[in-house]
Amino acid sequence: MIPASWKRYQLSQLVNKSLSLPQPVPFEFLVRGEILRTTLGEWCEEKGVGEEETLEIEYFESVMPPQKMSSIPHEEWVSAVYCQIPGHFMTAAYDGQIRIFDYSQELLQTIPIHDAAATSVTIVGQASSSPGDGSYLIASSSHDLTARITRITLTEENQTNTPSAQTMASLHLHTAPVSSIASSASGSHLLTASWDNLIGVWDVIIPSADEVPAESEGSERKKRRKVADGGAPKPKRKAPLGVLKSHTGKVSKAVFSQTASDRAYSVGLDSTVRAWDVENAVCIDTITASSKPFVDLVVSHSGHHVLAASTDRTVTQYDIRAPSSSARLSTATFTHPSTPSCIALPAVGNQQQFVTGAYDGTVRLWDLRSARSAVTSFKVWEGQPHGRKVLSVDWSAGGVVGIGGEGGVEVWRIGSDQGGAGGVSTTTA
Repeated sequence: MIPASWKRYQLSQLVNKSLSLPQPVPFEFLVRGEILRTTLGEWCEEKGVGEEETLEIEYFESVMPPQKMSSIPHEEWVSAVYCQIPGHFMTAAYDGQIRIFDYSQELLQTIPIHDAAATSVTIVGQASSSPGDGSYLIASSSHDLTARITRITLTEENQTNTPSAQTMASLHLHTAPVSSIASSASGSHLLTASWDNLIGVWDVIIPSADEVPAESEGSERKKRRKVADGGAPKPKRKAPLGVLKSHTGKVSKAVFSQTASDRAYSVGLDSTVRAWDVENAVCIDTITASSKPFVDLVVSHSGHHVLAASTDRTVTQYDIRAPSSSARLSTATFTHPSTPSCIALPAVGNQQQFVTGAYDGTVRLWDLRSARSAVTSFKVWEGQPHGRKVLSVDWSAGGVVGIGGEGGVEVWRIGSDQGGAGGVSTTTA
């Protein structure tokens, strides 16, 4: 029997005592999918629930208030931020350049890879599986209609050497801006999504010769490019292994499943989420959501569901384990006051949580069990002109969240990489 006057604090004391925790741990509480913000009695009155009823209450470790760690200004809008390389941040900007910073905010490299705005950047494979010499393959996409594979070397252990970068290959398929590029977990393949309604499938083998003939260019453009290249070896022009065709509108994002190397998922402005058999280049399932143009997508680490952000100001969760007929129904909808532009899952830790960035300049932390309201939220680029859009978020180990957009980059810490979650059945009186 629990007093109806109890709030989160008293319930948290009860759980700590019941679990005999050596150090007090603050908890949050979920009642019927909603985070408890009032007394139990007030919640019951608001929901029309009798105080004699039995309530199932879930608890999870409370998140400490988000803490701003640093700000990294950029002269151009930052379309993508990537913080999975230990000790480093990587950004893609509207000037077509990829920049690499260390945790002290020092700019280590500026790499002029693209001729137009860069849209995304990622490590090929996983940073933890890269060789110990500080060398990585990165893949980036751009409005210049190409994606590119570049080898970078970060020589932290040998400060006498200067970090270096060389673009090895340019990927040629698309006839419209390339909106995103993603790597498989093994690092053996890439996916490109484009506004030409197509998804390209690529291996990461650098060809010895061009696989796609060079386009004819005017003499003035050739001269400019020769000066820009500075005599560096030209990247090889690479052709795709396959093309995924089914979308009837611009493709916003395409990603590999984290649990099946031959499975991929994509979203587009045609208001669909599609599942693909990559090996056979076949669309095996389509979730159609009327009037929900999708702009971003993540797949859960378990591979059980996807989260898709839409211009209708929602992020929707879909269960991709379900048969096609029932998969078309969303399992949860997270409503935002402004259009959500990007989603990120934690690299490790509480797999019930995710963060979103939105066009109102706010980053929100959500729990999958509570769709009605965010766990916490915070504004970025405070003090700058109103309306600074968030365009990218990435959540690394240790609770470090990189945020990119109109205001450059900010780095925040959310929670920790250790977390607990569970459930407890209680009776209110």
